[in-house]
Parts: sequence; C-alpha cells; structure tokens
Amino acid sequence: MPSNQTPLGALPSRFRRTRVLIVGCGDVGVRVAQALAPGVRVLALTSSPARVPELRQRGIVPLQGDLDAPSTLARLAGIADRVVHLAPPPGEPRQEWWRDVRTQALLRVLRLRTPPAALVYGSTSGVYGDCQGGWVSESRPVDPRTPRAQRRVDAERQVRFFGRGTGARVSVLRIPGIYAPDRAGGTPRDRLIKGTPVLQAQDDVYTNHIHANDLARAVFAALWRGAPQRVYNASDDTELKMGDYFDVAADLYGLPRPPRVARWTAQEQLSLMLLSFMSESRRLRNDRLKNELRVKLWYPTVAEGLR
Repeated sequence: MPSNQTPLGALPSRFRRTRVLIVGCGDVGVRVAQALAPGVRVLALTSSPARVPELRQRGIVPLQGDLDAPSTLARLAGIADRVVHLAPPPGEPRQEWWRDVRTQALLRVLRLRTPPAALVYGSTSGVYGDCQGGWVSESRPVDPRTPRAQRRVDAERQVRFFGRGTGARVSVLRIPGIYAPDRAGGTPRDRLIKGTPVLQAQDDVYTNHIHANDLARAVFAALWRGAPQRVYNASDDTELKMGDYFDVAADLYGLPRPPRVARWTAQEQLSLMLLSFMSESRRLRNDRLKNELRVKLWYPTVAEGLR
C-alpha cells in the first residue's frame, strides 16, 4: 500500500497521473490548463484566496502560497512532474534591482526533493533590447534596456542553471505582446476608442505578437518536446509596425484609425510605459517554434486573431 506521506510514492510510474504545476496561473496559465490532456492533474500556485473557487471550478487544484514569502512555498517540493513558470519578476525597486527573487524562491524549493522532469519559463522578447527593426533569432545575444527586462534575463539564467544542475529539461519562451479578443485588455479597441496616438511612419517601430491560445499551445509543446536548456521565440508570423497594427485593428472594428504623431510629440502625450514599447524595434523569427516544437499556429497573423 502507498504510504500516508506520499500516497502515490509506491505506485509504478505508469499508474500515476502526470502532475503539472502552473506558477502564475493568470489568463495564459488557465489556457495552458485547458490545453492539457484530461488525464493530467493540474495544480496552480495562487497568493489570492479569492481565486481558489475559480480555479477549482476549472478543474485546477489550487495551492495557496506567495513567491514573495518563500516560507509559504514548502509544499511545492516534489509535487509536480512538470512545471510552468509564468509569474513575472517583482516590479518594485529592490537593493538588487536586477535580480528576480521570485524565480530564486521557486527554484530553491523545487530543488528540495525530486526535481521536475521539465520546466517551461515564460520570459519576454524585451530581453533583446532595441534591434533597430532587424530580424532576431534566439542566438542573438541579449541586450536588455529596462530594469524589468534585466530581471527577466536574470530569471532565464537561473532556470537554465537549474536545468543543468538537476537534469530538468528547461525551455525558455521569449514572449512578445499577447493578445486575444476574450482576454482582458487583449485588443487595441480601448486605445482606439480613446484616440491614443501612435508614431508617424518614419519614427515607428516593428512590434511582435502572439495570440493567447497559440501561446498556451506553445507552452504545452515545450513541456513535452522542448530541448534541454533551449530558448524559443513564441511569436506569430505578423510583420507589422506598431502603427500599422493599430490601423489593422481599427479597420476590423470599424473605428477611426489612430492619429500619427512625431516621436518628440509622443513623449509629451504618452505614458512612460507606452513610450518604452515604442523605443524598441525588432522582428522575431519563429523557426524553432514551428520546426522544433512543431507548433502550427491557429492565428498566424493578428488580422486573423483579432477577428
């Protein structure tokens, strides 16, 4: 009979249900859970007691804990065969502002018992910095220009070191802008209604996107097909500048196209967050996503996904 401490510990592995732990189970995490096979037991870390009923209703086992309070994470040790880490680094300034202490806390507890066979980390394409509109493959050196991107680089370093040290198969997905019509704030509609300006053509930057459902499928593929310590650009096939993206959305929704302004004018009208997105230009290559993870995009372009 299995022991009381580890009820499944004495069972042969073929009789166990695969257990996937999702850390950072927001919109994309829920979509990942829905993409997993019915026989997979999905667990999710949450720091919000209010989310417990919602997660249970979706068939997800909630585990209460907080990445900012490492003492609450002990129960995660050895609990899952595979881990999806989608939690962002801390946003507030710290003494070591470049370090992702949340990832550090998670990996520390995952080392305490049998480590997971696979771990997928959701990073950001912002780690590449400004590439001046050039095409970017995963072999390009990182050049983070913002504190949040630098913390993502630190998290990538930590998870890859964890994989090399424990034998876990770690995949890093570098994710651009996530959109979906059924995602909160997942389309440009509100910005179009407000008339928020975009850059004029000569100042505009290339931007990259991925539909939330395609991202969930990329995470699923990486859990089972990702190569050890491999990086993947999780981007669709769209090749548009930011202003053109908003024009496409405006035309689809029957709304006025946004006004175009010069960069120096935008600095007076837009928030620092928006300006930071308008200061970096790159086009992501997704060959690894398609050829290695064998992800066939449901929404290859934003024109299809925004509908």
